[in-house]
Amino acid sequence: MAAPLPALPPLIDVATLQALLSPLDARDEAHADADLLILDCRFNLTQPDAGEAAWRAAHLPGARYAHLERDLSGPKQGAGTAAFNGRHPLPSLDALTDTLRRWGVHADTRVVALDDAGGVFAARAWWLLRWVGHARVQVLDGGWPAWLAAGGATLTEVDPNDPPARALGTFVPRPQAGWVWGAPDLQAALPELGASRQLIDARAPDRFRGENETLDPVGGHIPGARNRFFQLNLIEGRFKPAALLREEFTALLQGTDPQAAVHQCGSGVTACHNLLAQAHAGLPMGRLYAGSWSEWCADGARPRAVGSAG
Repeated sequence: MAAPLPALPPLIDVATLQALLSPLDARDEAHADADLLILDCRFNLTQPDAGEAAWRAAHLPGARYAHLERDLSGPKQGAGTAAFNGRHPLPSLDALTDTLRRWGVHADTRVVALDDAGGVFAARAWWLLRWVGHARVQVLDGGWPAWLAAGGATLTEVDPNDPPARALGTFVPRPQAGWVWGAPDLQAALPELGASRQLIDARAPDRFRGENETLDPVGGHIPGARNRFFQLNLIEGRFKPAALLREEFTALLQGTDPQAAVHQCGSGVTACHNLLAQAHAGLPMGRLYAGSWSEWCADGARPRAVGSAG
């Protein structure tokens, strides 16, 4: 089996993507990619069909739609019980591999994901591909709004030939060991939080405190967690400079190993935004507690905390 290709930087800017989409004879050699896949990940948590409708109305040329719940998540189990696995559980390795092959992903395919929410849903796609060993994946910094602001080309009419047909991909997964944690892993690690390990919660501060909870049946947070609202990674819809993010995450981690950090949120989606920001900062990848608060709080026997402190 061939060795995996080296990782691309986590972010790509509009100008570079425009060059990649230029006709082959007009491309700068430094930007040339034989195989490019664009994933439009626009989504609305309260209106699950809105993102796909927006993609149908207008999208980047050739962009395929990646639905958060159909493509980037697996089936929910045990809803309303202590066995609940969260609002957006990870897809199985087999299901995700089938999806990537259906999209035409090969080992050398360059994948660019975008959305219109600061990279929240695109980051989920980015993390999933990195998790299964595909390092040639990036998020469009600024997403759909930045593309429009730069005058990027869009297709605004239904075209039966767009996105163009792609042959079935040959992607072979190489899942990254230790990247995903379950509730038992976190339960066992609770005594370590704040010492040798940090648990980072990406939700808004009011939800972390246990206020204004509308998505999950119970408010609050996992004891020992520290709050890093994912929106803090952005300035005017784009990611902060890498050096600034590195400074902020270093302070947040309080001297603990970045690889020992465990990231969570409400359902394992916005936590990927913090993981992407950590990678953009040049820090090693941490873990993802995929079930996050929605899974944790489903079992009343698990400890909970409210307020600003961990």
